[in-house]
Amino acid sequence: MAEVSVPVVYLKQTVERPPVLSNLDPIPEDEGDMGAQLGLADNLTTGAFLGHKYSLLTRIVPVGGDLMSAAKEALAESDLIILDAPATDILAIADLEAAQDAVLFNVSSAQNALRDQGCRANVLHSLPSSLMRTDAIMQFARSRRWDTLALISGEHPDDLSYAHSLRRSATKFGMKLKSEKTWVFDADMRRNAAQEVPLFTQDLGKYDLLLIADEVQDFGRYIAYNTWLPRPVAGSEGLIASAWSPVVEQWGAAQLQSRFTELAGRAMRPKDYAAWAAIRTIGEAVTRTNSADTETLRGYILSDDFELAGFKGRPLSYRQWNGQLRQPIPLTQPRALVALAPLPGYLHQHSELDTLGLDRPESNCEAFQ
Repeated sequence: MAEVSVPVVYLKQTVERPPVLSNLDPIPEDEGDMGAQLGLADNLTTGAFLGHKYSLLTRIVPVGGDLMSAAKEALAESDLIILDAPATDILAIADLEAAQDAVLFNVSSAQNALRDQGCRANVLHSLPSSLMRTDAIMQFARSRRWDTLALISGEHPDDLSYAHSLRRSATKFGMKLKSEKTWVFDADMRRNAAQEVPLFTQDLGKYDLLLIADEVQDFGRYIAYNTWLPRPVAGSEGLIASAWSPVVEQWGAAQLQSRFTELAGRAMRPKDYAAWAAIRTIGEAVTRTNSADTETLRGYILSDDFELAGFKGRPLSYRQWNGQLRQPIPLTQPRALVALAPLPGYLHQHSELDTLGLDRPESNCEAFQ
């Protein structure tokens, strides 16, 4: 059997984090990188029996660095690129002439537009979109008959984008968003939350569930148990829908969690999982096709034959209309898994996973047609 060589580049744009009220949960500098490393180790294990050689080169661009030059260098080394960068940078790289025959995996941006009108045929998404996450929350809320909602959103662009997804999902599932407020405090909530939050939430009216759009992890931690009405909290805090959580243990996930912890010395985070899934997608496609040809791999990844074992209870696959990885979404609280979306009763003619995020009739993506 002829040896197959599969070089992959992990390209990361370092971004400056906005200041937040608390630094209790700092984001690891190697988030994403370590997930890719675990995926590489898994690919090497399988590849050793098949004559498939995988390599992973990590390129990290500092804040303010020349990402486009780094991208061109990466594309000269491989047509398989894992992109850990903001949405605008992902689009700029995807539009490079050298990237037109490449396969780029988005592991960092949840923006819905990248899967919709802003999609690119050479970009696949292993990270769930914001809409997939908010659809999961609404399915759970409907199952509990929490039909009347209130929303508190931050002012950061990521907060506003997530709030938009929450509104869109509420409409999709027939929920009523009764009231909204924008968080504008810059006071020290570690001292003032018990006084300020009840007053801030007093005029939200009556609601069953309070939604929090705080994707930069600024104020949301101070909302629960301090609201004027005693109500559950979901979104960026409380009940959280994400690609992955350390509390996911079923379906063999505990084994993945322990291997990651042994490798990285910390718990696996959503971007780590997305990077792992991207590398494993490549490995699965190479294994099944016995080829490193990019066009062959892309064709197989987007075919009905592709399946990825993702430790989420069912096989994962890619949507042929926008390149999004179909996947169940864990709904978790800090210490346990609460549910796994899609929830029972949400049916679909093709896959129940397509009840989360943009379904084919809703998609404005033309690049995949």
